[in-house]
Amino acid sequence: MAQVVIALGSNLNDPHQQLIDAKEFLKQISSSEILYSSIYKSEPVGPSEDDFLNAVIKIDTDLSPSQLFNKLKKQEKKQGRPSRYPKWTSRTIDLDIIAYDNLVLETDTLIIPHAEYKYRMFVLLPLKEIFPDWKDIKNALAIEEMIKKAPEIRIEKTKLAW
Repeated sequence: MAQVVIALGSNLNDPHQQLIDAKEFLKQISSSEILYSSIYKSEPVGPSEDDFLNAVIKIDTDLSPSQLFNKLKKQEKKQGRPSRYPKWTSRTIDLDIIAYDNLVLETDTLIIPHAEYKYRMFVLLPLKEIFPDWKDIKNALAIEEMIKKAPEIRIEKTKLAW
């Protein structure tokens, strides 16, 4: 069974409910109880104008990385995200595999660990909340170091409930 970290983000069509719906989906596909961060609000990266709600959830799964990726893409579509979209635009839901055990994988459709996560405060802060001793599998950087090196953005922990 693999321990998988998934980042969630939304800024369209009731983002709070979008995260709740995605969490329920992840609970259903997890082989054990999930672990989840608080919900954070952050400024968008790229051309989006509306702030995003973000979180990180840890699941356990027997699915292969590609099987999991396909399930996540189907869930994104179910929650209203088009299959083709410009990068860094507004979205109903974004479900990204940040890490899958200690796997390092790079294919045409899937990169693990996620290529951009170490530059994204909206992933790093929720990740630190649930894994304070996190280290990047590729470069062994501690989460605190990644946070120090990541570009600063406006981000805050919300009081939104799951």
